[in-house]
Amino acid sequence: MTRQHNFDPAEYAAHAAFVPALGAAVLGLLAPKAGERILDLGCGDGVLTLKLVEAGASVLGTDADPAMVEAARAKGLDAEVMDGQQLKFDGGFDAVFSNAALHWMPDTAAVFAGVYRALRPGGRFVAECGGFGNIAAIRAGLRGLLKARGYAVPGHEDQIYMTAPQARGGLEAAGFTVETCDIIPRQTPLASGMAAWLTTFRTGFLDALKVTDSDRQAVIDETVELLRPILCDADGNWMADYVRLRFAATKPE
Repeated sequence: MTRQHNFDPAEYAAHAAFVPALGAAVLGLLAPKAGERILDLGCGDGVLTLKLVEAGASVLGTDADPAMVEAARAKGLDAEVMDGQQLKFDGGFDAVFSNAALHWMPDTAAVFAGVYRALRPGGRFVAECGGFGNIAAIRAGLRGLLKARGYAVPGHEDQIYMTAPQARGGLEAAGFTVETCDIIPRQTPLASGMAAWLTTFRTGFLDALKVTDSDRQAVIDETVELLRPILCDADGNWMADYVRLRFAATKPE
């Protein structure tokens, strides 16, 4: 999948373990069955891919990040480096599963078309990703601070955070029958704190804006202090303003 930067698997495991941990709901919506052939689209380091395998499914994980694919393979998983916007499969999968990945793939029409081709008739597409309004306070704070420092912050971002109607419309345009499609606000505790979150998830954004090495830590530190009154409680616990988009769709028989 297209990302603003590649993740460090060790850093991701240390500071972003909540991402797969909170994937239980969408995994339950998929309800994988023994013997099914499943594509895990944007598998990352394979934590949830492993859950699909443990359910008895035959699973292929794909991700555009080579380091994360290597981390998945180290778990004994079948994983390939592949851009989710350029899927090459033609049938064969009973289901396509994706967690916390689709918002890194801005060409949604290409993703949905590729998933549709990958599925057998009657196959299902179940996913959760960032939805409209996701981490709005964090994004606004970081963008405002960078603008104040004189960086040319673009009027758009590489991630795409769809509304439920947008996602439903895109799925239906690709040929899917949509079973459920919902926006789910979900305040998410950041056990490692805001600075670690920014380092893990927004390094690519800082790279794209060519933030200098001398400015980088100052930008992170100032963003943390800007957000502290909003997203940190009196006991020092940080909370991210996550909003998720979750859907289940089927390729008609």
